[in-house]
Amino acid sequence: MAEFPPVEEQMAILMRGVEFGDEQTRVNMEKELRERVAESRNEGRPLRVYCGFDPTSSDLHLGHTVPLRKLRQFQELGHTVIFLIGTFTGTIGDPSDKESARTQQSLDEALEKARGFTQQAQRVLDREKTTVDYNHKWLGALDFGDVIRLASNFTVQQFLARDNFSKRHVRGEPIWLHEFFYALMQGYDAIMLDTDVQIGGTDQLFNLMAGRTLMNAHGMRPQVVLTFPILVGTDGQRRMSKSTGNHIGIDEPPGVIFTKVVNLPDHTFANFAELVTRWSQAEIDRMTAEVKAGEMEPQEAKRSLAKEIVSIFHGEEAGEQAAVDAARMHQGAAPSDAPHFILSHEMSLLDLMSASGLVRSKGEARRLIQQGGVRLNGETVADGVTTSLAPNGEENIVQIGRKRFLRIVSAS
Repeated sequence: MAEFPPVEEQMAILMRGVEFGDEQTRVNMEKELRERVAESRNEGRPLRVYCGFDPTSSDLHLGHTVPLRKLRQFQELGHTVIFLIGTFTGTIGDPSDKESARTQQSLDEALEKARGFTQQAQRVLDREKTTVDYNHKWLGALDFGDVIRLASNFTVQQFLARDNFSKRHVRGEPIWLHEFFYALMQGYDAIMLDTDVQIGGTDQLFNLMAGRTLMNAHGMRPQVVLTFPILVGTDGQRRMSKSTGNHIGIDEPPGVIFTKVVNLPDHTFANFAELVTRWSQAEIDRMTAEVKAGEMEPQEAKRSLAKEIVSIFHGEEAGEQAAVDAARMHQGAAPSDAPHFILSHEMSLLDLMSASGLVRSKGEARRLIQQGGVRLNGETVADGVTTSLAPNGEENIVQIGRKRFLRIVSAS
């Protein structure tokens, strides 16, 4: 018989960060989860927990890691985790966070993107304790009669009451029937997986509750649902999404992640600290209070945040190096991972910038120099033609703006 930590110890971990937007829903779900956790501990049976991810792109960003980290907590407490890839729902598109219909994709496109999803998710989840499944296996097998029976459990009014649908309805914009089916499909996932708990973002609450409705209609014990706040994107306003370009990819280079985090709007610090770091709540509260009181500069707090996030996905050493490189860039020095160009003969700076790939063309190089945006060893360049470099055994640094660097080294 498996042994699990005490109920209250598990509850303290699992309920951290949970947000429903409705106090009664929170009370109900917390009560049901405590009952399930207690039964699991008494019976020595792990809970079955899942979260679904639609492969709308081939990369995961920090927003995806919020539910992934909660799945990892369930794993560490001894429970069974299912990483469900929405290879069928992903062909329809979840309308939960949209005020317009999503572009549909084919099953082959979804399957291709799913390959990268799984590999990246295992950087957060325990590979040995994770079951990966795909919902096209059962959703693709439903016939029209099955869909009608699922739909008979809901009313049109229930769907039109959803915020995103109601706004489109008021504006007279089209709401396509296939968008209604998304919640039915996600609810059917819960039936096929026979889950105890499903987790997702706060925008997913309607879909998660649809799973409870359908499980109940099939004579099953409804799953507990846990929802979590949405991570904002780099713009500090909209949810993080690759489609809107405000994302931070977990596979991006350490320096890119560090720079994006440091450049976040100051007000996003608490949102990121609470959702994507390993810090304790006490530590987060302390830093937030110090920033508010003026005892810590917001930029210092974000540098600590950036180092922590890089360390999570690239390791502690990479986090340290990214912090050092950022300080060097602030002082006009090239980061350690700046690209190199080996200089074998004398070249004008204009030719060198083009040949190295630092710019797309000589025309772009000329324009940047004319605008005063190019520095050579810290000095602004006035003319890229008359300024030339020859192999002399010394390293030279070309800088464009604040973030683009090129190390020029002499051929041996």
